[in-house]
Amino acid sequence: MSRKDRSPKELPHVPEEEIHLRRLTVDEALWRLDRYLNDAFIAGMPRVRVIHGKGTGTLRHAVREELGSSPMVKSFRPAGLEEGGNGATIVELANQ
Repeated sequence: MSRKDRSPKELPHVPEEEIHLRRLTVDEALWRLDRYLNDAFIAGMPRVRVIHGKGTGTLRHAVREELGSSPMVKSFRPAGLEEGGNGATIVELANQ
């Protein structure tokens, strides 16, 4: 079946290139992050940006710990100043 023959329900969901997790609890942020990474991985996205904010660093630490244990993540790094600085993390997704 070609792509144009598929109904909209059959097309894969392609998420935005970034997810915003600011102002969420750690539990809610990690739940949303897991769903987002799964969608991005299935869509074949090579990289994404996770916006966790600066704050106290609690959310940033939890997000990076989660990224370090995810089989969908090839690598991650702190965002550069032009990418969001301490308030964001750049994630390279594993190849499918």
